This record gives sequence, structure tokens and C-alpha cells, in this order.
Amino acid sequence: MKTLSSLFAALTFVVGAFAATPNQLTPEEKQAGWQLLFDGESLAGWKLNESPASVRLEDGSIVVNGPRAHLFYDGPVANHDFKNFELQLEVMTYAKANSGVYFHTLFQEIGWPKRGYEIQVNNSHTDPKRTGSVWGIKENMGSVAVDEQWFTLRIKVEGKRIQTFVGDRLVVDYTEEENVERPKQFAGRLIGSGTFALQAHDPVSKTRYRSIKVRVLP
Repeated sequence: MKTLSSLFAALTFVVGAFAATPNQLTPEEKQAGWQLLFDGESLAGWKLNESPASVRLEDGSIVVNGPRAHLFYDGPVANHDFKNFELQLEVMTYAKANSGVYFHTLFQEIGWPKRGYEIQVNNSHTDPKRTGSVWGIKENMGSVAVDEQWFTLRIKVEGKRIQTFVGDRLVVDYTEEENVERPKQFAGRLIGSGTFALQAHDPVSKTRYRSIKVRVLP
């Protein structure tokens, strides 16, 4: 049986994880070099491709829910061209949701992004590849978050190494091999540089994103 002190410590951790006001940076984060990509009030600095109705603002979050669409960061931070970085987002999925966060990608008018990697966001979809997977490359098949609860997803890229975290938990640690050869459908899944994109996957999938922040690394 858990002691009262251990239960209190667990509660303190959960509350502390979201103690900061959503869509704002603390003084400590600013000092550490974090920059906001989403202000919580508008889609300024973001560019949507197909299916405009699939992305909306609601209660300080970006909601992706509807036919395929991708919302690309197109703002001034690093001139939306990132190589080495830490990206952190607060995420909430709903039942059967499937979404993803792309990096090192480029805006395209239609279709699944051909360039860059996708980090999976999926806690209960029929696709068994779960949150934190480097989709199609290195998968996480275990549950690391649950639907209808906010969780923190962090993506760290340094050189050819990709790490994904949910909270403080390391989910996937993958290093791209030198001169790697990809199957045709994944030909663009390579380390390079580029922007970020949030995915609306299908009409059944509903996911929220907020507190989207980045720290550029050397």
C-alpha cells in the first residue's frame, strides 16, 4: 500500500507538471532559451494546407479534428528552419485519436508530408504504434499516456540522434545511420532541417495542442 507521503509526492508531480500558465513561458524558461511558437489566441505564424475546417482554436489550444490536414509552423522563430532543437508540447488525445508532430519538414499543399520525420501521437487508435514513436522508423508499442488527460511530449534532435519523451520518460532513442537507405514511401524521412507540422489525421481523430515551445540547440 502506498504511504500518504508517496501519494502526496505523486500528486505534487502531476500538479507541478502543469503549474505554469498554458501558452506562456516562465522566467526560467526564457533564461534557458525557450521560445513560444503558439500564443494561445491565434494561428499567427502557422500555415494550414488542405481541409481548413480540420483545424480550429478552442480554449487556448489548437484542435485538429477532421479530414487530413497539416498545420505548418511558418513564423519568425529561427525563420521556421530548425536543425538541432528541443520541441515541447502539451497534448490531449481523445478516444481513437491519431495525430502526429512532424519536424525537419516543409510546407506542401496536399498530402502526407513527404519530408521529415513524424513523431506519433496515438494512445488508443487501432494503429498499434503509440505516442512517442518515430513513425515508420522506430516504434513504441506501449502506452505512455492516456486519453483526455494533458501530457507533455518533448522531441529532442541533436545531429542524427532523435529522442522522444513523455513527461520525464524517455520513449524512443534513435540515431539515423550514415548513408541510410529508406524504402520509397519513406525516402524523405531523413535528418536535415525544416519546420514543424501538426497533423489532422481523419474525422474520428481529435487531439489538442497547447504550450508549444522550442529551444534551438547548437
